[in-house]
Amino acid sequence: MSTQSQQAAVAPTRPGEPSFLDSVSLIAGREITMRLRSKAFLVSTGILMLAVLASVVLGSLFGGQSDPAKVAVVGSAATAVEGNPALDPVPVDDEAAGEQLLRDGEVDAVISPAASDPLGITVIGLDQTPSSVVSALAVRPSVELLEPAAVDPGLAYLVAFGFGIVFFMSAITFGSTIAQSVVEEKQTRVVEILLSTVSARALLTGKVIGNSVLAFGQIIAIAALAIVGLLVTGQKVLLGGLGSSVIWFVVFFAIGFVMLAALFAASAAMVSRAEDMGSVTTPVTMLVMIPYFLVIFFFDNPAVLAIMSYVPFSAPVGMPVRIFLGQAEWWEPILSLAILIATTALAVAIGERIYRNTLLKTGSRVPLAEALRG
Repeated sequence: MSTQSQQAAVAPTRPGEPSFLDSVSLIAGREITMRLRSKAFLVSTGILMLAVLASVVLGSLFGGQSDPAKVAVVGSAATAVEGNPALDPVPVDDEAAGEQLLRDGEVDAVISPAASDPLGITVIGLDQTPSSVVSALAVRPSVELLEPAAVDPGLAYLVAFGFGIVFFMSAITFGSTIAQSVVEEKQTRVVEILLSTVSARALLTGKVIGNSVLAFGQIIAIAALAIVGLLVTGQKVLLGGLGSSVIWFVVFFAIGFVMLAALFAASAAMVSRAEDMGSVTTPVTMLVMIPYFLVIFFFDNPAVLAIMSYVPFSAPVGMPVRIFLGQAEWWEPILSLAILIATTALAVAIGERIYRNTLLKTGSRVPLAEALRG
């Protein structure tokens, strides 16, 4: 009895396991450190930054090298455009003839006499203010629109493309990074060592949080660089009206990326070889690619954008575009966000279950049904 008491007294005590939050912070820090030390990640980020800056600068250069605006001139209004190198006048008999040329796309605007206007002329546009024509005139006349449009179509496409490409690139880049990390840890059996210290839930949470921080940091850097570039090149018009839509995009992206990151990690946990990773992550990749192509080809289709704004996997792109275009009511972003949060919670729960049940299984690919059963 005394011998057992002495052995118990001298036996080393087992250190306490780290808390869940400590484990998550350690894993997240490890993910961030590994990526920041990766030359491939740093080079790809630098190339992306240069591409964004180049697109802003080239857009400013090519935007300023436009041909003279062709305008239909009615009667005495011709005196307002005589000798103006920025305008190419096309004489017409009356205003109706000029409007017909405008609708046919033959001219950019119609300049007509206007006795009621203090300047004596008025500029007629089709669906948007002919800014190049107005700015080319010595004085700013009154402007009429035949078919007013809420937003410049070119600007609408640019904003839709911007939201789509940022979501697509970030989700694919960091989602693939998470998937590759999971497979490498299984293939090298490092995960067995990690699970002896931390839980599978803490390991998954740390991976998602770590890569989310990197993704958000990259987006902030892209946005800051683009804003500085637009201000320096004098493209301040492009910044107008983007405030609320950008804020909503950040909020939707933050939640949507967590959903996709959990799915990427869970999918990758079902295989043990890097060669098999593509087959299990392809469905999740398609969920990222489809919204990108939809917003590019249907940015001017209100019905498609409305559907996209309520589908969780496309809401981070569809809803901000609708907000920018003025098509969404005040309550729609809130409802869409609630649907996205509920879907993300469900996806994270399912992903955590698959991840936990398959993390220590090696060999052939684990079927989805078996992964869910555990």
